Amino acid sequence: MAVPEVLRMDSYRHGATIGGIVSACTVILIWEVSVRLFSVPSYLLPSPSQIGLALVENYDPILHHGSYTLISIISGFFLGVVLGVPLAILLTFSRLFEITAYPIIVFLQIIPKIAIAPIFIIWFGFGLFPKVLLVFLLTFFPITVSMVAGLRSCDADLLELARSTGASSARIFFFVRIPSALPDLMTGLKVAAALAATAAIVAEFVAADRGLGYLLLTYNGEMNTTMVFATVLALGILGLVVYYAVEVFERMTIPWHVSAREKKQH
Repeated sequence: MAVPEVLRMDSYRHGATIGGIVSACTVILIWEVSVRLFSVPSYLLPSPSQIGLALVENYDPILHHGSYTLISIISGFFLGVVLGVPLAILLTFSRLFEITAYPIIVFLQIIPKIAIAPIFIIWFGFGLFPKVLLVFLLTFFPITVSMVAGLRSCDADLLELARSTGASSARIFFFVRIPSALPDLMTGLKVAAALAATAAIVAEFVAADRGLGYLLLTYNGEMNTTMVFATVLALGILGLVVYYAVEVFERMTIPWHVSAREKKQH
């Protein structure tokens, strides 16, 4: 009976994928037809074909500015991982550190990042560093919180079993607690990856002479709505690349977890 169930699940997943593609194509088709049928001016709402053509014709500046934005996203995201994971470990195992540091961390997360960006520009200038710092501030919180949740949700019976075998605290931490926390951490990484692009664009909105955010402001000032949409599309593609890179990393890191197994079957 297991084989038919697996086949049904695979059929459902493939059907869902095809349904999603069909839905997206339908929306694009309706958009295209509506714009042409009602003669909507391109400065108000360009058609998908116009956006795609503009993206192809202007791929050079978008590629140039997109690479700069990608550097900000990856650097800030990496910094969020490097500092967020150790911070989560300290919050989990040090009650004093949790009491003193956690309120500050939450306060930093609550403050709108658009309000902090001008301060970073004053302190660090118009270079890459303030943008990386802003991406870090928006990404480290979900990484830290998810890692804390994973470390604290480790199975008590599993910990007791490890202690009964005479395993040291260090071995229990690295071979029991860390693997147990990885699924939660991966969830936080995916949330952070989705937020990283937003943070980079916010930073470039405030002050930049390069990047997709700068390009958006330029085209908006020129009332070039078609290129605004094309740049937004490029930004969406950039965000998807970062997000799915984290998903690939998840499958490589925790192939034993149910989420990775389901995706592999899919």
